[in-house]
Amino acid sequence: MNYFKKGIMLITLSALALSTWGCGGKQTIKIASKPMTEQYILTEIIAQLIEEDTDYEVEITKGIGGGTTNIHPALIKGEFDLYPEYTRTAWLNVLKKEEMEKDDSKLYSQLLEEYDALGLTWTGLYGFSNTYGLAVRQETADQYGLAAYSDLAAVSGELIFGGNPDYIELETGYPRLCSAYNMQFKATKQMEIALKYEALKNGEVDVINAFTTDAQLAANNLALLIDDGGFFETFEAGTVVRKDALEKYPELKGVLEKLNGLITEAEMQQMNYDVEVNGKEDAEVAREFLISKGLISG
Repeated sequence: MNYFKKGIMLITLSALALSTWGCGGKQTIKIASKPMTEQYILTEIIAQLIEEDTDYEVEITKGIGGGTTNIHPALIKGEFDLYPEYTRTAWLNVLKKEEMEKDDSKLYSQLLEEYDALGLTWTGLYGFSNTYGLAVRQETADQYGLAAYSDLAAVSGELIFGGNPDYIELETGYPRLCSAYNMQFKATKQMEIALKYEALKNGEVDVINAFTTDAQLAANNLALLIDDGGFFETFEAGTVVRKDALEKYPELKGVLEKLNGLITEAEMQQMNYDVEVNGKEDAEVAREFLISKGLISG
C-alpha cells in the first residue's frame, strides 16, 4: 500500500498540504474518520479502492475526536475531501433538524439537496445501517421462538433487560420502546456499555440494547432481533465528499460509487469483529473484504 495514516492535528495537516503544493508535489485525496473501529475499516476500504483503480495518492486521518462535530467543519474548510457518515447523524448534527423524517428515501433526497448548497454531496449508501437494536442469546431465541420485537414483547415478563444508564433512563430510549411494543420485563439492570455483552453471555440479563453492527453480534451464540414495528430509525452509512474534489479528481466519483450497496449489516459486524476480537489490523480486514468482492487483486 502506498497510502499512509496520520493522527495529527488539523492545523498540521493544513500546513503539510500547503507545503506539498508549494513544492510542486502531487495532490492528495484526504480522508477523515470518526474514532470508532467501523470508521477505520470504511476509510481503509475507500482508500485501498481508490489506489487500486486510480493513480491518486490518499491520506487517512483516523479517529478525529468529536466525530461529525469536528469533521464536518473541517470538510467545509477543505481540510478533508471526504469521510464516511450516517444519514440521520447528518440530519440531526449537520442540518440541525428537530423533527426526524421517517421515510428513508425522502430523508436522503433532502440531505442531497441541502448538502449541495454546502458544496458537498453524498455519492451513495454502502448498504447497511448502524442503528439501535435488541440482542438476545441464541439459546433464548430458540427457547422462546424469538425472531422479532413483537415475539419478545409476548414473553418479556419472563426476561431481564440490561442496558447502559443513558438508554434505560432516557425517555426516548427504554421507556418509549416498552410503550411502543407493550413490553413489561421481569426486571431491568443498568450497566456500562462495555459490560453489556459479557452480562448477556453469562446469563445475568436476557436482552440488551445494541448497535446493529456491533462486533460482538458476529458471535454465533447471539441473535439480533427484527424491529418488525419499525421503532428504531435507520442510520444508513455512505460517503460525503466535497463537490470540488469530484471535479479535481475526475475518476473519484466512479470509484466511490462502487461501494454503493456493497456492504451488508452482517458483513460490517464481521469486519468489526475481526478487528476488535480477532485482533486483525483494519487495513488487513479492508483488503480481505475488497478481495472477496473482486474489487482488488489478491
